[in-house]
Amino acid sequence: MTMILTVVIIATALAVGLFANQVRRRRRAADGGDGEEASVSDLVSPLETLAVLLVAFVIVLAAESYGAASTAVEAEAGRVDQLYEVADHAPEPQRERLQAAAVCYARAIQAVEWPLMADGGEKSPVASVWSSDFRTHFKALAHRDDPTFDLLVDADDDRSRARQTRISEATPAIPPSVYWFMVVALAATVGAFAFGLPRDRGPSHLTLLCVLAVLFTGSLLLIEDIDTPFSGQIRITSETMAQTAEDISEDYATDHPDHALPCDADGNRT
Repeated sequence: MTMILTVVIIATALAVGLFANQVRRRRRAADGGDGEEASVSDLVSPLETLAVLLVAFVIVLAAESYGAASTAVEAEAGRVDQLYEVADHAPEPQRERLQAAAVCYARAIQAVEWPLMADGGEKSPVASVWSSDFRTHFKALAHRDDPTFDLLVDADDDRSRARQTRISEATPAIPPSVYWFMVVALAATVGAFAFGLPRDRGPSHLTLLCVLAVLFTGSLLLIEDIDTPFSGQIRITSETMAQTAEDISEDYATDHPDHALPCDADGNRT
């Protein structure tokens, strides 16, 4: 809906500007001077500067948010894999229980929590069950003074921070008021350019104006898309976590052939 409204606003500004330009031409048909056109150009110049600077600032802000979300996704999957590998050096029964919890956590993130990211980000209690299991098993290792305890805790802390970053970055970084102010500024710029077209304009003027309107509209749609990193056309997928879940599931089947996982394929406890 936001994208459609953005396109409509820019297109309307272009049409209104061209219509106003046509009315001005008719009223000034007898005036051969260019004083009015010069004054219009003087007004458009600062408006153009404001619009370009605003778009540049917002694109950087949205790109930083998208990059942070992508980095967090990679980090979370990597730490889950690391936790599984470090747990391989822990004594039983914590070894098997931690590795099972790691597999179930990865499955729950990929199957249950990931769809929530498109709606703005929310923790899934299904995945949180397994992160709580991590801490339960860590306590047992702490009481035994196991050397893997510190490594496991560090890996889990990194996983937890990456998960929290992923969830927080699912919320748009650009406030709606800033986005719509930018839409209005760009629409006003397009309309002003259309209004200020010279009386002796040719096809090249209209072509360049349409190209400018398309580029401004494309910039707005791009910002809207990357500001919601887990939805849209260039969204971040769950492929990394899915690959981690598949890899450690295979490792678990090899390492513990006599033990069934305490969860189903979606990470729900069985």
